[in-house]
Amino acid sequence: MKTVQQIAEEIVGREGGFVNDPDDPGGATNYGVTIHTMRRLGLDLDRDGDIDVADVRQLSRAHAINIFTRHYFERPRISMLPQPLQASVFDMYVNAGSNAVKILQRLLGQFQEAVVVDGVLGTKTAMAVARAYQKAGDYLVDAYGIARRDYYLRLADRRPASRKYARTRRGGKGGWIKRAEEFISPRFHLTDKEFQKRVSAWA
Repeated sequence: MKTVQQIAEEIVGREGGFVNDPDDPGGATNYGVTIHTMRRLGLDLDRDGDIDVADVRQLSRAHAINIFTRHYFERPRISMLPQPLQASVFDMYVNAGSNAVKILQRLLGQFQEAVVVDGVLGTKTAMAVARAYQKAGDYLVDAYGIARRDYYLRLADRRPASRKYARTRRGGKGGWIKRAEEFISPRFHLTDKEFQKRVSAWA
């Protein structure tokens, strides 16, 4: 069983280093930590009185891991979930914030465990997840990963500027899709043909 630290290190590895893509609503990002997150946490690393791109560049890998552990695992109470589901929800929380929990809450309805979709992982949601996992086992983990993949695809449907994160220039699976499928059993991965059919309407 992987520790939270190990999972956080893997997330940082997926996120990579500094980027400042104008098409990314998150803005300047380093190791997956956005400038908006740094402003929210008051991380003025160069101590010049403001938090800007220079501060994002200064963020260390170790600091990013600490931020993810404290603010994206401990604070949202992801430890309340069954252990096999934690890594995927944690990874998605880093990538999409409280939408990670909303995806899970919506999914619960398919397992006859309807809860309020509010993005908050509280006792009722945790208990519903526990019951669903008891009934479905690892299939729930796969179902969540598939729901993540669908979330990314729908986001790219609505926002053409984001399609480059879901599909490569050569037409293959983009980073978003590969990221979701890391948490899905291979038998549920989209084949190249299935993926091409799914994104065929994109320009």
